[in-house]
Amino acid sequence: MKKTAFCLALLGLLALGGQAIAEIGTIDDVPAATLLLPYFEVDLDDPNNITTLFSVNNASAAPAIAHVTLWTDLTVPTLDFNVYLTGYDVVTFNLRDLFDSGTIPSTSHLGGAISPVGSFSLVTNPVSGVGPGSVSCNSQLPLPPLPAALLSHIRAAHTGGASAVFGGACSAANHGDNVARGYITIDNVNFCTLDFPGDVGYFVDGGNGAANNINQLWGDYFYVDVANAFAQGETLVHIEADNAIGVGDYTFYARYSGGEDNREGLASTFASRYVLDFGGLTGGTDLAVWRDSKLVVGPFGCGGLPAPFPLSQSQIVIFDEEENPEVPETTPFSPPINPDVLIPFPWEANRVTVGGASFPVTPNAGWLYLNLNTSTGGLPAFDPATQNWVTTIMSAAGLFSAGFDAIQLDNVTNNPTDIILPVAPN
Repeated sequence: MKKTAFCLALLGLLALGGQAIAEIGTIDDVPAATLLLPYFEVDLDDPNNITTLFSVNNASAAPAIAHVTLWTDLTVPTLDFNVYLTGYDVVTFNLRDLFDSGTIPSTSHLGGAISPVGSFSLVTNPVSGVGPGSVSCNSQLPLPPLPAALLSHIRAAHTGGASAVFGGACSAANHGDNVARGYITIDNVNFCTLDFPGDVGYFVDGGNGAANNINQLWGDYFYVDVANAFAQGETLVHIEADNAIGVGDYTFYARYSGGEDNREGLASTFASRYVLDFGGLTGGTDLAVWRDSKLVVGPFGCGGLPAPFPLSQSQIVIFDEEENPEVPETTPFSPPINPDVLIPFPWEANRVTVGGASFPVTPNAGWLYLNLNTSTGGLPAFDPATQNWVTTIMSAAGLFSAGFDAIQLDNVTNNPTDIILPVAPN
């Protein structure tokens, strides 16, 4: 009897948007109002090469609408769509399906065979009202394959090419290959919308716009390389909403919402382990790094770069396993004036090899101090604080691999201190 009462109470808590114990201003793996896939890549030339998978899950018995936005590596939004989640639902995406054929998983607010409602699930969300009565979804769900023009658009936009949708302008860095790159945000919303997060009315303080403040989404992602027989996975970045965070705070979407998104910010400084060739990890270490340029960036003329790219950082220190520091020259200003400074993470979404041409290191193994604060001209009230995210990827191609988040040393929501380590040891 007591066990039954406890279970019913727990289900009631989740149905009303309850959440696990969490601390605002510390990014932890708990249900959230926004999810961030910090970096994705899909090789458009080789179906057996790299692709990215991710899932969106509902931690609540109450249904939800997740609004998915694709951004280029220079933070230009290119495509958005809605996913309906029944209570405790999970929807998995393979971005190769999206970029190859324009296919998006089918979901529906009307239940039935497409999105059946489970025995533990509620039909309608008692807080947001999301459910069969969400008439905003009638013309949008289930999603058909992308029209040919939109498919061509995202393929060009995410590989640094000119897009007809953008009037022949570009929106991403040109890496000289045919790999689609960028990042993805997923927001809990009150209704189906085709607005981007920067559009007027998408965020209204208190979760009263398109986006709401219900912390019920969770998810994960994987980089899958079929040809080399390995994959790495991690949880998506879980970004909680709290009405106590708002205008005057450095929120996750502050450059678009002025703080009305009510979402906690990320960290500015990180510590990450790395190895070049040690203990069988012959594939070395890559870092997947998401950065906030603090500016709203739109399509731009092909052949150039919009401000403030490339992005610099305040300091990088490379420690070997005997604590000896190596301090490359950096600058806190973006774009950097001195072309000789180290800029390993120049875009908003990056994957870089530690010890590679863009991030040379001398020690074979050690750890990295990454102070990624930078001045870009955006969000001057918080300058030079800059939110970022770092994921560490270690691999031995064809054998095994691992992915894990770097250690967060601060959080921009909690007034971080810009700590510069001394250039020489005492």
